Amino acid sequence: MINDIIKMIAITFIPTLELRASIPFGIFATDLSWQIVFGVCIIANIIIGIIIYFLMELIIKVLTMIPIISRLWDNYVEKTQHKIQKGVDKYGEWAVAIFIGIPLPGSGVYTGALASYLIGLKFKKFIVANIIGVLIAGIIVTAICLTGVGVSNIFIKRM
Repeated sequence: MINDIIKMIAITFIPTLELRASIPFGIFATDLSWQIVFGVCIIANIIIGIIIYFLMELIIKVLTMIPIISRLWDNYVEKTQHKIQKGVDKYGEWAVAIFIGIPLPGSGVYTGALASYLIGLKFKKFIVANIIGVLIAGIIVTAICLTGVGVSNIFIKRM
């Protein structure tokens, strides 16, 4: 059980995978209840968002010392700011929450923390957006997994 929880946390901490991969792993590859899987993955995803937000400035300074990364970074910053700034201006941290909560590639807490940092969203507002966004993503992914399990039971006889 503890090994499964550690694996789910490790998967949650991987950028682009996050709970979009750890919840399906927990539901389909472990004997843990979906409630435990949901709770562990949600908490891990919220924590990694906070860590990334705090470490963002240090990470950026170190990585942009490399010229090619600096060019890629500048390009990425421009795209990210353009993508989220209008929504944040209009909807505040709710825009970041939705951005984090949509379980698609390129969204999630890593990108949400980065976007929040880039647009100067205060830490308290980021925390609210992070928690709401992670809960939205967790609910969507869990519902899809559980619905999929229910649908598969119609077609596949379990032994």
